[in-house]
Amino acid sequence: MAQQCEICGKSAQMGNSVTTRGKKKYLGGVGTKITGITRRKFKPNLQKVRVTTKNGTNKSMRVCTQCMRSGAITKAVKNAPFRLPKTAANQS
Repeated sequence: MAQQCEICGKSAQMGNSVTTRGKKKYLGGVGTKITGITRRKFKPNLQKVRVTTKNGTNKSMRVCTQCMRSGAITKAVKNAPFRLPKTAANQS
């Protein structure tokens, strides 16, 4: 389950890395030529995030950034490190 989002299941996909050579026509050249095509992997942008699950517990998960931005997860809320107690002097 490495390199896979735990929410949507997004994983690595295969694609092509295209190498070109030459000057583009609009810049005054004769056009670009493809000199090589090799296989490559497109990996998802996974982040390790502490997530609040539906039953209220916090769990560390590997989540893609699109799930984080779309609101598919709820980040765990960190408590404030220190707060002054409310007294009569502080309220006025």
